[in-house]
Amino acid sequence: MDRKLRMGMVGGGRDAFIGAVHRIAAGIDGKIELVCGAFSSSPEKSKASGKDLMLPVDRCYGSYQEMMEKEAALPEGERMDFVAIVTPNHMHYPVASAALAAGFHVVCDKPVTFTLAEVQQLEAEIKQSKKLFCLTHNYTGSSMVKEARELVKSGQLGKIRRVVVEYPQGWLAEDLEKTGQKQASWRVDPKQAGISCCMGDIGTHCANLAEYIVGSPIKELCSDLSTFVKGRKLDDDGNVLIRFKNGAKGVLWASQIAVGKENGLNIRVYGEKGGIEWQQEEPNSLVVRWTDKPMEIRRAGTGFVGAAAAAVTRTPAGHPEGYLEAFANIYNNFADTLIGELTGNRIKVADRDYPTIKDGIRGMAFLDAVVKSSSSESKWIKL
Repeated sequence: MDRKLRMGMVGGGRDAFIGAVHRIAAGIDGKIELVCGAFSSSPEKSKASGKDLMLPVDRCYGSYQEMMEKEAALPEGERMDFVAIVTPNHMHYPVASAALAAGFHVVCDKPVTFTLAEVQQLEAEIKQSKKLFCLTHNYTGSSMVKEARELVKSGQLGKIRRVVVEYPQGWLAEDLEKTGQKQASWRVDPKQAGISCCMGDIGTHCANLAEYIVGSPIKELCSDLSTFVKGRKLDDDGNVLIRFKNGAKGVLWASQIAVGKENGLNIRVYGEKGGIEWQQEEPNSLVVRWTDKPMEIRRAGTGFVGAAAAAVTRTPAGHPEGYLEAFANIYNNFADTLIGELTGNRIKVADRDYPTIKDGIRGMAFLDAVVKSSSSESKWIKL
């Protein structure tokens, strides 16, 4: 293929956070360029945001509907190849659905949709359209997460018994939403975020990371959600007991009122013969513990990691890689798969390892079960 993939974006305009992350990640490997966008629900703000990004005026649209219609009408050599959706949760499904109907592939931020019913409908539309769909659960793109997964998969840790995964943040310990802070305001609003704030925003990362590393789905759970900040309509803290299909048991804790914590996603997995520990704030290290030999600290970029970790490592040992690079690995694998589609050299999604609609369904089923369990007397909910 003698050109870059052309990306459009919905959302991610001025004052947005995640849109810039997607644009940086998409551009790291030089395979993707941003060519158009509908960057805000306000046409004026959308066009101003496009100007900030130095895009042509006629490719900065006032709405996502206009974008889909006008991009689809362009010659094949000019129109976007796929759209990245970086809006609040309630807009994920309508934008994805419109993109698929217009003939475009989709990359979407998580959680995949507003409701479980929407993701089930979206799965059917993806199958009918035969377009690619990528969900940006970015932490699975980390090299040492892949190392952890391969350790489990190889059987070196033995049968997995226990999983502890947690994601403490402290940024919503006070009612920040009342100050007009955009990122807080939409996340605590049921009309934009959906049925959950904390669990929907970061608890789903925990569940996705645990299932990815353990290689087994969560089969049932028991949850207790809390809202500690007075007047807030959605949860800001939660505890979940989880049971995996392979017999492992676990604890999942997510909180946005853990004062002083920044972005403390971490996971511990224990098998019969060994265990692993990984922290997002120290992403280049994987601690490996054994029953019969000294503890190891495996480092990204060294010659001691497996092929899966080595394949996504970009810099020599000692040159830190983290959040953006993990995000970029998701985009890079999606880009390779899409290039294969466009050139007729199809690649199996499994060979490029990025989250798909199946992961989105798992995430929404998890979230739905967590909320139901927290308000139920019976507690244990099957997924």
